[in-house]
Amino acid sequence: MTGSPAHGTAAHPLDDPVGSSLRGPHAHFAERRGRILRYPASVTPWLALPDRPEATDWADAAALAGPGGIVTVTAFRERPPEDWEVVFDAEGVQLVDVAVEAAPFPEAVRLGPADVPDMLDLVARTRPGPFETRTIELGTYLGVRRDGVLVAMAGERMRPPGHSEISGVCTDESVRGQGLAGGLVRAVAHEIRARGETPFLHAAASNANAVRLYESLGFALRRRTPFLSALVPGNPPIRVPGAARDDVREPATR
Repeated sequence: MTGSPAHGTAAHPLDDPVGSSLRGPHAHFAERRGRILRYPASVTPWLALPDRPEATDWADAAALAGPGGIVTVTAFRERPPEDWEVVFDAEGVQLVDVAVEAAPFPEAVRLGPADVPDMLDLVARTRPGPFETRTIELGTYLGVRRDGVLVAMAGERMRPPGHSEISGVCTDESVRGQGLAGGLVRAVAHEIRARGETPFLHAAASNANAVRLYESLGFALRRRTPFLSALVPGNPPIRVPGAARDDVREPATR
């Protein structure tokens, strides 16, 4: 992964968003073994590898994830060892705020730990990407409730220095087309800018609808970037979260 601990600081924090986050604002989340950094699995599945991982690096990644565990990386084009099962491999895009009209969203409410069961339920219905029991600890999450039911949300995930990733953008099928996703993205961007940081996000390169939405909100393509998830060999296997494999598939933002 670009800008890994073994090769110094990345040319730009967004070149290595996972490693930059875990060496920077999210250092308190970092689990380390050798040259490998990762978030706790209960927070998010992302892991940072060196640019040119050696056998010992893959062994350390496997030790952190455990037998049957999942390793999820971005901005990294090396293939895992042959005995690792690749369960997700896709080209994504990284977009950065250039002209977002960031503003509070009147219908949005701030979500907290008590809302996590409802957030997990919404994620199960909409599959926006990895969201675990502690993902909410990564940053601000805003949502919209209708008749008490959480029907839309957006929040923050990786935090490379000077930046914050907008993630977890999803809307229930019953309320799509009402502008909730756009309103929540603008509201989260407003929170990020208030800290003096720049919002950015990821989407599947093949997801024209999502890319068009984000570009219409004022995000611009910074670069294309790969996403890969692989299973560590061994037993017992763990359940591979469907959302983890769908992280760069079409988010429920219509």
